Amino acid sequence: MHRDGKGEIDEIVETIIYLYTESRRITKQAARELGLTGPQLTVMKILETVGDLSLSDLSERIRAQNSTVTGIIDRMEREELVVRERSTSDRRVVYIKLTPKGAATAKTIQIEPMEIFRTVLTALSREDMKDLLRILGKVQKRVRALVREDSDEPPRAVDRS
Repeated sequence: MHRDGKGEIDEIVETIIYLYTESRRITKQAARELGLTGPQLTVMKILETVGDLSLSDLSERIRAQNSTVTGIIDRMEREELVVRERSTSDRRVVYIKLTPKGAATAKTIQIEPMEIFRTVLTALSREDMKDLLRILGKVQKRVRALVREDSDEPPRAVDRS
């Protein structure tokens, strides 16, 4: 172990990469079995869990540009998995909503990364969970700051620090 903590940092980075890579592998495998793409499966599971979302809220949740999510939604709409529904309170807002076919398909997806992580995290003590959330929040805040520095992107309104 190095005095500067480099060994520990490398171990943390490798763990984060492993979790990310494994979650993508599981998502792609499950999606392939249903004839979907990984992002389509992710959208379906988010909508199943959270309910209807605006395009910008969905984009924020899957960390993608609105234009990218629009393409994903266009394909899912053609497959009759989702529909777009204009808000009755604000006509500028369009909600993405699972169709009955989309909801039924989402229910068939038993194993997906979010569920695996939820299951594993429930085994942590309440104190460990609070510590993990606090630490991950700090890491997320610093990553967001670095990403904003590297791009000319204006700061986002949502900050979960």
